[in-house]
Formats: sequence, structure tokens, C-alpha cells
Amino acid sequence: MTRARPEPQRDDRAVSAYVERFGDTLTDAGMPRLASRVFAQLLADDDGRMTAAELTEALDVSPAAISGAVRYLTQTYLIGKERERGSRRDVYVVQADAWHGAMLSRDRVLAQIETSLRAGVPAVGGLGTAAGRRLQLSVAFLEFLGDRLGALEGEWAEVKAEVTRGWPTDP
Repeated sequence: MTRARPEPQRDDRAVSAYVERFGDTLTDAGMPRLASRVFAQLLADDDGRMTAAELTEALDVSPAAISGAVRYLTQTYLIGKERERGSRRDVYVVQADAWHGAMLSRDRVLAQIETSLRAGVPAVGGLGTAAGRRLQLSVAFLEFLGDRLGALEGEWAEVKAEVTRGWPTDP
């Protein structure tokens, strides 16, 4: 006789403590404090979908504060925004692979920065000046980083497939 596996039990107090700890970690890494907490809350939510009202209640903050935090998170591609069916309310959604999307958006930003730096080299007098050499070194680093990020993209797809093999399909 095989025993049925017990259903996982969610511990709301442990989740709340986790959200605060992970939020602090993200804040220490440079993310705005409330955006850190909102992102952590969405990651810890079972379906990764919450309205502003639900976030307000879960984090015990004002709706205006939530508005600013979700604006930051959507601009950095860490979360998305959808309309709740049959309603005018927005639902904020974190994808299972949120970091991947955020890093790809950073890649686009880095490419824009690289282009701007490249244009600055002749403006400051070219490689014959200390400023020109400094800017060119920055261009070279960003080119290097872009090449490596491109290579990592394919590697990540393989690693992700291995990690998620056998996982149930999330709704």
C-alpha cells in the first residue's frame, strides 16, 4: 500500500518573514525598498498574480506606494501588468523566469549605453585623450559583456530545461 503524499502546507507567517528578508536583500542590492517587497511578495504568491489591493493588504502599505513600486518593476521587466477579466482592475504578474526577462532588458539598455559611449569618443578628442581612452575602454567592456550575454542565453535554455524537467505545468 502506497501512502499518498501530503499536500504542501503554506505557512503565511513564514512567507511574510521570507518576503521581508528577500526584500531586504534586494534593497541592499540597490532596488527601491517597496519595489523589493512587492517583487518578493509576487514571487512568493502561489500563482504569482496579485492586484494592487491585494499587495496593499499583504504588505500593509498605501495604494499610492504600491503604484510607484509596480511602475518601477514593470519598467525593469521584473513583472507584467494584465487586466482582470470582466474588470477594470490591473493584475500584476511575475513570470516563473522573471530574472531572465529582466536581464534581457538590461542587455538592451547596455547596448544603448554602448552606442552613446561610442559617440562620445570622437567628441572628447578620440583616443589621443584620457577621456577618449576611458570611453573606449567602457565601449570594449560593454561589447565583451554583450557577447557573453548572448552566449549565456543559449546555455540558460539548456539549464532551464534540465531544472524544470518533470515539473508540473503551472496554470
